[in-house]
Amino acid sequence: MDWFGQYETYERARMYFDLRDPAAAARILEPLAEEQPGNRAVVELLARSYFHSAQLGRAEQAFRRLLELAPDDAWAHEAMARTLERQSRSSEAAPYRKLALAMGGKTGF
Repeated sequence: MDWFGQYETYERARMYFDLRDPAAAARILEPLAEEQPGNRAVVELLARSYFHSAQLGRAEQAFRRLLELAPDDAWAHEAMARTLERQSRSSEAAPYRKLALAMGGKTGF
């Protein structure tokens, strides 16, 4: 897919996310994320789409990928903490939350 097609795909997924259909957004983004595993915007929107459609295992994987790409992103650490907490894994979430706060991130998602 050329860059314009990739952009159109991303924007279509964003539209579905904004229309509160995160499951559809995730389905649209999955092939794009495979094609562009280093694209932070794609990985972040995919992770958010999974989170908001309660696909928490997939959200966790995507947020881990985002943290590999951007270990200095306080928001991504906070999002990972929330994802783990929603899976009743508070003890695993605590280091991510602490790191987010230390980086100047705000609690809240």
